[in-house]
Amino acid sequence: MKSRTDWSRLKSATSAAPTAEHPEASIRHIVRGVVRRGLQPVPPKASVSLRVDQDVLEWFKQQGPGYQTRINAVLRAFRDASV
Repeated sequence: MKSRTDWSRLKSATSAAPTAEHPEASIRHIVRGVVRRGLQPVPPKASVSLRVDQDVLEWFKQQGPGYQTRINAVLRAFRDASV
């Protein structure tokens, strides 16, 4: 069976620019997709309402996306240090 791929067009094409529909993948995005082989399953998270000082919340938000995960990590470190 003969291939219908236009190889000359593919070789001459430059890389496509990212669009809103197909953004360029970042290393962080790729790493999150890696299979967690040999690791224990991550326990489910509980949704809670937590009151914190506004300046503390703003500081975590200024650090970028994932501020809730970072707050969780700080609380976990405090728990582990208290044992």
